[in-house]
Formats: sequence, C-alpha cells, structure tokens
Amino acid sequence: MKIHVISETPFIMKATGVHTAFMDHIELLKEKDDVEVVINDEGTGDVFHGHTYGLYYLWKGRKYKGRRVFTAHVIPDSIKGSLPAWWLFMPFIKLGLKIVYSYADVCIAISPMVEKAIIESGAKTRIVNIYNPVHPDTWRRTDENRIKGRRKLGLDKNEFVVLGVGQLTGRKGVDDFLDVAEALPEVRFVWAGGRPFGGLTEGIKRIDERFAGAGLNVINAGQIDLEEMPQIYAAADLMLFPSYQENCPLSPIEAAACGMPVIYRDIEEYKSLYKNPYLKAGSTEEFISMTKRMISDKAFYNEGLRVSEQLLFQFDKDVIRQKLLVVYKSLLNDWQSSMMLSASLIT
Repeated sequence: MKIHVISETPFIMKATGVHTAFMDHIELLKEKDDVEVVINDEGTGDVFHGHTYGLYYLWKGRKYKGRRVFTAHVIPDSIKGSLPAWWLFMPFIKLGLKIVYSYADVCIAISPMVEKAIIESGAKTRIVNIYNPVHPDTWRRTDENRIKGRRKLGLDKNEFVVLGVGQLTGRKGVDDFLDVAEALPEVRFVWAGGRPFGGLTEGIKRIDERFAGAGLNVINAGQIDLEEMPQIYAAADLMLFPSYQENCPLSPIEAAACGMPVIYRDIEEYKSLYKNPYLKAGSTEEFISMTKRMISDKAFYNEGLRVSEQLLFQFDKDVIRQKLLVVYKSLLNDWQSSMMLSASLIT
C-alpha cells in the first residue's frame, strides 16, 4: 500500500505546527516497511492524505475520490487572534473549511474540539479521532543539545531559562509571556517563533514594540528551523504555553518529551483533550507565581517533570500509526470493492 502525503507547508509555512505534524506523519509512516510513502510531487499512491487546505490539496486529491484523508489542524476559531480583523474573514473561513472537510472521505480530528467544529460546519465526511503523534527520541534532552542550544541563544550555562514557542500573534499569548518576563527581570525568557503569514499576522506593530521595549532578560529568538528545535528545548528549564486557542498543540508535548515542566493556560480545549493531569494557570498572575515556585521549590519542579512524563503516554506514536493504517486499509478496500462492482455491472 502506497500513501500519498501532501502539504503546502514546505513551500510557504515551515514555521508552523502543521508543518511539524506533516513531517512527523512522514517519519511515522516510514518507520516500518509495511507501507510506501509518496510526498507532494514525488508521484501517486493508493490513498491520499492532506494536511493543508489550499488549492494544492484540492488539485492533488482530484484523482483520489473515495480514498481521500484530511487531517484537520485548523478550525474557524484558529483565526481568532491570528489574523487582523479576523471577524471580517470568518464567514469565508467557515465556508472554505466546510468545502475542505467535505472534499475528504475521512477527516481526522486531532482533538474533541476539532471533531465538534467539523460537525458544526455541516461537512459531509466521516470523522475519525486520532491525535498528532510525538516522537520522543527526537526531542529527548541531551547534554550536547543543551550546550549547543545555550550557545546559540547566548545563555549562561547556569541561568534558569523559561521558554515560549509559537507564532508571534496575540492568539499564542505572546503579550502575556512578556508580562511574566517583565514581572521577573531576574529570570531569562526566550520566545522562539516567527510569522509564517507575514503581513497578514495579527499585532505585528504591537508585538514588535513589546519586544523592543522588553528588558535585557528577554530574547526574541525568531523563527527556528525544525531541525534545530531540539537544541532550543534542551536549552530551557521550563515552558510557558499561554496560548488562547489550540487544537492538539505539539510544542508543549515536545517540551514535555525534552524533560521539562510545562504550564498551560487554563482553557476549555485542554479539558477535553488531555486524559492525564497538566499544570495550568488561569491568569498572568498565576503564570508569574507558578514560575517563581518552579524556580524556588525543587519538589514542585520535580512534580512538574512527573506530570510532563505522564502527558506523553496519550500520544504514543505506535498506537497512532496503527490507527492511521486502519483508516487507509478501510478506504482502499471499500474503493477496490466499489471498482469491482462497477466493472461487473458494466460487463
């Protein structure tokens, strides 16, 4: 069985979680020799699997009717705080995503919130719930990566480092991260992330001014290549993830796999997504107090490490791979049966 996996992210949006998920998907399928993988323009396959929702996805999938799979990384709420004047775009985004979801024979919902959004869109598609996979070995902390990461960021080897990862938008909570950094000038804060949508990104002027006026304890690392991110994670001691809207975010799980506590914003999405406990803060003040405690209270820090370790079990890559293969085989078998029936009717 040959799987044709496509995404526009290698051409235009590498600095996104969707691109990471696309690359993780390819790596996952290639781990064993029970399937072949075709990527973007390399050829054709037996089953089509798309990760992005542009014209490329519609064009590449045109010959795969009955065998199309789409992983829904984006829902209408994803544009809130990501695009300027997002409310003007919302009716068009909803219609566009409905078309994209309906184009697929199977939509993979990466979280309960995504499943709900697909249903509410009115899309005519079958929904299967499968999380984004995480490859622990990719992100596992090493002394070498920690040294390289700290050198890359210009950090002293002994200072406590708080990391933020994500696009430079209001939705990702960049302003809140900087508020925490301002309240703790004795602690080093690093934000890694760029603007894959360029001038269409929300809050460019505001966020740039915030970083320009930030204290010496703040580093804006900008966009980091995916291959270098293990070093960036390894350089840090704690991750803050103050995002206001997520579906199945990869960066906090990657940070957890690297062996550090992660403090999430307390939002509804995670209550339905995570099966195990997670650390959460409901306000900037709570982010500040929990960060202080992580630095001063070794027992609390160690509890954070234990929580991170428990979070990883839900995203076991082998379980996720098996679920994907079930979807592919089911679609291919149904399509082959329909082709045989059509042929018999003609003859």
